[in-house]
Amino acid sequence: MKSNNTGLWKIALVALISAFIGVGLGFWGFSHWGGLANSNTSTNTAPVNGKAGTTQVSNVTVKSNNQMTTAFKKVKGSVVSVINYQRQQQDDDSLGALFGSIYGNGDDNSNRSDKNNKLQESSEGSGLIYSKQNGNAYIVTNNHVVAGSEKLEVILSDGSKIAAKKVGTDSLTDLAVLSVAANKIHDVAAFGNSDAVTPGESVIAIGSPLGSKYATSVTAGIISAKNRTIDTTDEQTGQVTGQATVLQTDTAINPGNSGGPLVNAAGQVIGINSMKLASSTDGTSVEGMGFAIPSNEVVKIINQLVQNGKIQRPQLGIKVIDLDQVSSKQQRTVLKLPENVNEGVLVGSVNANSVARQSGLRKYDVIVALDNKKVKNVADLHTQLYSHNVGDNIKLQFYRDGKEQTINVKLTKTD
Repeated sequence: MKSNNTGLWKIALVALISAFIGVGLGFWGFSHWGGLANSNTSTNTAPVNGKAGTTQVSNVTVKSNNQMTTAFKKVKGSVVSVINYQRQQQDDDSLGALFGSIYGNGDDNSNRSDKNNKLQESSEGSGLIYSKQNGNAYIVTNNHVVAGSEKLEVILSDGSKIAAKKVGTDSLTDLAVLSVAANKIHDVAAFGNSDAVTPGESVIAIGSPLGSKYATSVTAGIISAKNRTIDTTDEQTGQVTGQATVLQTDTAINPGNSGGPLVNAAGQVIGINSMKLASSTDGTSVEGMGFAIPSNEVVKIINQLVQNGKIQRPQLGIKVIDLDQVSSKQQRTVLKLPENVNEGVLVGSVNANSVARQSGLRKYDVIVALDNKKVKNVADLHTQLYSHNVGDNIKLQFYRDGKEQTINVKLTKTD
């Protein structure tokens, strides 16, 4: 599979977007022997010693109206495929290109470059229609599904394709909101309370595994755990920037399911599927470990994205690195840290006019706590910082020249 999107999640997380171009799949069959226990359906079985060449199909009607099939019917019409188009450089094998590469082409080169940089389908993911208002319908998906896009389209459950626009994105939570014209939208999903989720309860995942060819596929499983904490990473640097609290499920989540809903038995969306764990850090293969962003977090983020186009978070105005990136010798001789201090974040720079500068924080200070809660690394600092609101007052504990100090900081918003 081919995709230009970068995974946002650590520990060998598989990016859940499907590049739709050139994917081939094999199918396999299986034989199921024996009957179903507690079945209310009567079957007509073929005779054991029947005449050769007289096999027939049994006329059996199965009534399937359980909770999960009902839940699927409630939500399936609101699930869409999201197509990410990006500009791809194409090779020019003309003789003109050959001479141009040798002698230069001047303006002709740029003209041909623009011509050859055509928008192409780069990848696909899933999305969920959750609101209709003022002539627009709003779709939530993952940020990594739409990252880098120059054009977006969605395929509705009836197979029709319509243009979509970005309303807002947030790489930290891996969420994005798109808008489409509402005239063709008939179904809108409802969010449930993810705090009320219980491990062991049945759930289904709906989406487009491996692209829109398999749109509205449904898989079933259970909630394996709630309140799982995983690291999030910066798209550009790969550095851990914070932590996310997610739902864990054994429901099959495949490439292309990103942005699709995790649904409870009542037909309520309790999470947005975002990732799966394919292997552990030592390379051990893992099955049945998928993760979804809880609906309560999703609703909070998408409301802000619709209102502001971005998420406004508090900031200090500093650049930091994990203390463990500094050698033990430098920690003692340069930073003059006590022997019992080996965790925290080192301040690399303090922005001019920032609240950190105004509060007295300096370069090479080592932050070890925020509001008396330990700060072990950058992820800890960001997680604690983002749990506050703009305008809150916080207390930072840090070491400078071997001495512990405390300052009060009033948080401002990000740019």
